[in-house]
Parts: sequence; structure tokens; C-alpha cells
Amino acid sequence: MAFAYPDQPIKIIVTFPPGGSADIVIRALQPVLAEDLRQSIVVENRAGAGGNIGIGAVAQAAPDGYTLGVAAAGVLTVNPHLNRAAMSFDPVKDLAPVTMLAEIPFVLVASQQSGFASVADVVAAAKARPAELSIGHGGNGTAMHLTSALFNQKAGVRVQLVAYRGTAPATVDVLAGHIPLAVLDIPASRQLIRDGKLKALGVSAAKPVVFLPDVPPLSERGLGGFESVGWFGIVAPAATPPDIVKRLNAAFVKALKDPAAIEKIRLLGAEPAPSSAEAFAQFIQSESAKWGKLIADAGIKSE
Repeated sequence: MAFAYPDQPIKIIVTFPPGGSADIVIRALQPVLAEDLRQSIVVENRAGAGGNIGIGAVAQAAPDGYTLGVAAAGVLTVNPHLNRAAMSFDPVKDLAPVTMLAEIPFVLVASQQSGFASVADVVAAAKARPAELSIGHGGNGTAMHLTSALFNQKAGVRVQLVAYRGTAPATVDVLAGHIPLAVLDIPASRQLIRDGKLKALGVSAAKPVVFLPDVPPLSERGLGGFESVGWFGIVAPAATPPDIVKRLNAAFVKALKDPAAIEKIRLLGAEPAPSSAEAFAQFIQSESAKWGKLIADAGIKSE
């Protein structure tokens, strides 16, 4: 296999519309990949059903390294616990992980009207008057929803979680003080935090993030072990030969270290996260176990 691969264009199915984070990341990597693999890289956007349609097509493709997919946390580790019946494939059995691409951390913010200055303030208020508090997030089953639910779990509180249709409306409402708290992605909130219009209480990653270096992780603010990030990576059909997976992994890891690509990815509020295929497979399994338990414990349902 290795002697001939690749001898034709490689198609990458992106499970989001053009212009989204995953799409921009792949297009940033495209020229570096094409040069390294000496083949053209064709990007095909196939959105819908929370990633199930696009990754379902990857799972059913010939396992020859010529059809890959960009799979996000939702389709690999959340959808199976929310609505397994709607999936035409098993993320563990039908896909071969190649590498993680990028992580997107979130930030817990408070409106200026709320008066909250710290995570401890929120937890104290949630224990004293839980019915009065709410956290807005970007939609049911999204990584921001799960981050909000993880806050409740780690803090031992039951703050009401309010689903919005995306980050933008949640940002508008927390800015106006209609809701006291929100979990937002960093590109939507970074300037508002810098301008003092929103109070950042903590980031959802396990360590400080380059985009908000002065904001501590929630795990360092009394919520031990708190880690929740949006992420996406490259997958191939399950029976893809190991030498092809290895070749693809090397090409993507190299591309993710390209300075121009890193700059474009960081502009999105994402952090390049190249990994070995084995490490990505282990990460998917651990994330699936974590979110499966949280979904069951919190009684989260799909829309």
C-alpha cells in the first residue's frame, strides 16, 4: 500500500457548513497537506443531523485513505448517548481515528448586572437561591450545554440551564443582563471581556488558554477536575490500513505545526492539538465515558 499511496485526490468531508470553525481549520491546512502528500485535497461540506450524515458517509466509504472526515466531539462522544437510534454507524467500531486537529475552550461569564465576581460567589448564590439563577448556552446537546451541566455537577448545584440557538443570542442576553451567567465560546466573548462588559469567571480548559491568559481555569476555582472543550479531529473508515493511517497522521501533524496554519486556527479561538492516532482513540473513549455519565446523571435529552 505504502508505495502507491496517495495516487489520487483525497476527499475530506466536513460536517459543518462553509465558514464554520472546522471548515476554516481544514482549509488552513489544505495547502500544507497537498504539498506534503503531493495530491490535491478536496473539501466537501456535508452538514446536518449533528454530524451524523457526513461521518456516516465516511464510515461507509472504501477504507483506502481517499475519504476522510472531520468529526467533532458531538458526533463521536455525545450523539451516541443522546440518540443512538438516529446514527447509521458506531463511532468506535466503524471509524479509525487519525489525529486530533484542534480544541476550542469555553469561558463562563457573568453579566455586570449580576454582581458576581468569582465562581465562589456563583456557587454560594446557587446554594442559597437556586431558582433565581440560570446559565445560558448555545443549544441542547452542544459542548457549551455539557460544559454548563458539568458546572452543576462539579459545584454540586442545580442552576437552571437555558438553551439558545447558538452563541450569539446567548451573548446578547447575558450582555443585557437578561440572564446572569453564560458559557460562551471565546471568539464571541473575548472583546467584551477585555472591554469590561462581561466578567470572565473561568475557562473550561484544564490549563490557562492563550486567548484569555489572565482568566484562570474553573478547575483552579474550586471545581477540581473540571475540563470541557469543544474539539474535532480526522477520522477514516475503520478498516483503513495502518500504514495509510500512519502516513495521514504524519501529514496532518506536520500541517498543524505550520506557522501560517497555526495563526489562522488561533484567530478562531481554537488551539491546534495534533496527536498520535492511538492517543486520539484513547481520548475519544475517555470523553465518551465522561459525557455518557453526565448525560445520564443530568437527564439530558436530545431536542
